[in-house]
Amino acid sequence: MIPDYIDPRSGATFPLDQPRWCGEERAPLLLTPLPGLTREQIDPATRSLWRYRAAFPLQSDNPITLGEGATPLIPGSVAGVQVHLKCEWFNPTCSFKDRGASVMLSLLRTQGVDHVLEDSSGNGGAAIAAYAAAGGMAATILTPESTSAAKTLQMRAHGATVELVPGSRQDTADAALARSAEIFYASHNWHPFFLQGTKTLAYELWEDLGFRAPDNVIVPCGAGSNVLGCEIGFSELLRAGQIEFLPRIFAAQPANCAPIAAAFLAGSDEPVATEITPTMAEGTAIARPIRLREVLGALRETRGGAVALTEADIAQATLDLARTGIYVEPTCAQVAVAFAKLLSTGTITAEQTTVLVLTGTGLKATPRIAELMGIAL
Repeated sequence: MIPDYIDPRSGATFPLDQPRWCGEERAPLLLTPLPGLTREQIDPATRSLWRYRAAFPLQSDNPITLGEGATPLIPGSVAGVQVHLKCEWFNPTCSFKDRGASVMLSLLRTQGVDHVLEDSSGNGGAAIAAYAAAGGMAATILTPESTSAAKTLQMRAHGATVELVPGSRQDTADAALARSAEIFYASHNWHPFFLQGTKTLAYELWEDLGFRAPDNVIVPCGAGSNVLGCEIGFSELLRAGQIEFLPRIFAAQPANCAPIAAAFLAGSDEPVATEITPTMAEGTAIARPIRLREVLGALRETRGGAVALTEADIAQATLDLARTGIYVEPTCAQVAVAFAKLLSTGTITAEQTTVLVLTGTGLKATPRIAELMGIAL
């Protein structure tokens, strides 16, 4: 069965035979439910997320791949409790965004798209730039002028046109929407094909854990692509009869920019009043996530939750993880603090199987980590 694009709010559907990034009323789209795959449908000869290609909505004879996925799942200890650490910085551009970029750009190229527009605080833009270059596509990336130089340099090195936008992350998103009539908007926050890439995290964890689901998955959350990807992937596995339950998904957000956590904790399906201020967790600094309702639905459907974290907690977690050999950017160090807090309240228990998703390397946040350590560069 060939799926359709679907506007989850109106129920309107659109065929996949033409490129599309939003609904008629400019609402973000998803895809109609897919059946998932079985163990027998995994391609064992492929060591990348394309081993799960049977679960994708469209097939690409020549996918744009740099070996993304197949990242290590290693044992670790947080708050004195054993956990599983999913090391997503082993992806080619050193963040989980490569999953979505590979699948989205491969499928868009199949649809005839050759120039894409993206807005990003860093990692998403780097991934789109890299995979566009690998696929012979042009890329224009809009990014806040405050984005770390390491990330914008990476985008430029891949040949993307990079435009720095004054103001907040939201100002950059607004600027991209204004440009979307000129260049196809392949936003990692808007396009449903990106979620088809992030859902492979769920498939990979299932395979990593001996073809079973973990009890809990904790992810850093800005716009929610990992929350939604995990919910989509594990739901497909449940539909295919490969797992017996959905793992609980928890979103970790900085208290300085926590619209999803605020709405979840308030029991609301709509945005609630919350103060937005700068945060060192720049990859999750999304003030107005466009899929707020869908992300909240995924957290509730999986019986998960959301945790808001102070800047002091995020800073300490970044350094604490580094002292155990795990060098990650503050954005993803949030999951360690979130785990400790959930553990202290009894929401998560020590005997459960919990995965902490570490989304990006500390090498992309060198100035920030130097600041935390009191070192002048």
